[in-house]
Amino acid sequence: MTSVAHSERPRVLVARAVFPDIIDLLREVAEVEATPDDAISTPETLRRRLADKQGAFITGSERIDAALLDACPLLRVVSTMTVGVDHIDLAACAARGIIVTHAPDVLTETTADFGFALLLAAARRVGEAERYLRAGQWTKWSVDLFAGADIHGATLGIVGMGRIGQAIARRAALGFDMRVLYHNRNRLSEAIEADCGGAQHRALPALLAESDHVLLALPYSPQAYHLIGAGELALMKPGATLVNIARGGVVDEAALAQALHNGRLGAAGLDVFEGEPAVNPVLLAAPRLVLTPHIASSSLPTRRAMARLAVDNLLAVLQGRPPLTPV
Repeated sequence: MTSVAHSERPRVLVARAVFPDIIDLLREVAEVEATPDDAISTPETLRRRLADKQGAFITGSERIDAALLDACPLLRVVSTMTVGVDHIDLAACAARGIIVTHAPDVLTETTADFGFALLLAAARRVGEAERYLRAGQWTKWSVDLFAGADIHGATLGIVGMGRIGQAIARRAALGFDMRVLYHNRNRLSEAIEADCGGAQHRALPALLAESDHVLLALPYSPQAYHLIGAGELALMKPGATLVNIARGGVVDEAALAQALHNGRLGAAGLDVFEGEPAVNPVLLAAPRLVLTPHIASSSLPTRRAMARLAVDNLLAVLQGRPPLTPV
């Protein structure tokens, strides 16, 4: 790669500490202001540090809104290493001619692996059992010790049948002989349904009523806020499992905790939370609930691929080429 003269280089903010060797690729064409202390702590700090920048490398923790953009008149491109873009005001960016890119595809399989792992851990009560053993409470074997629900041969309902949902469906049908139902705004083609183990489209109420396990993998939007609330949880089979790897706001957390306390649900697994990184205390007190800190895509190869794609998108735009994966 040919270096650009110092005086001609655009300025880029990297808003979170991330793989230094990948960020070094940006330094060939840009003046990079990195974040050595892991993350930018406040919106005001982000606004101040972006004010004289042409490019931004962000993650899902940094919010790009109209107020920030008004303070950053030079900004040309925002590149997030996430696939979701609910933390970016796309309309405000478009109105100002700012290109937004994201990182689809590279995290699909890893996230699907984790979604299935969380389903298994919740339904088979893995978290409870480990804590019980570590606390020294295991003194004898019993027939019903942490007896959970079967995954193989059961019915899985997937809400959100995009790339990740389809990857989960293939694992379910081909690996665990599960019957797969899905809910999407639009029905998939017959060819995709067949590739997903004969997945069948359902309206959301029907999917909830028929499924032994429900997994949420839909993109977040205002319409998805508390899509799963008390009414929807009441439609689910007694003893069913709910897993959320989408966004925290999709689930009414208080209603979920209540459904676990009263035994309506058999188990649940959450990798995302409405106020993350803060976690609603009602969840911490709920039984039969596996909680993980938003790590569905967190394998080292995948996180490196996400960061590299974000950098490649920045390099493309700053060098006058089309971005690889625009939103």
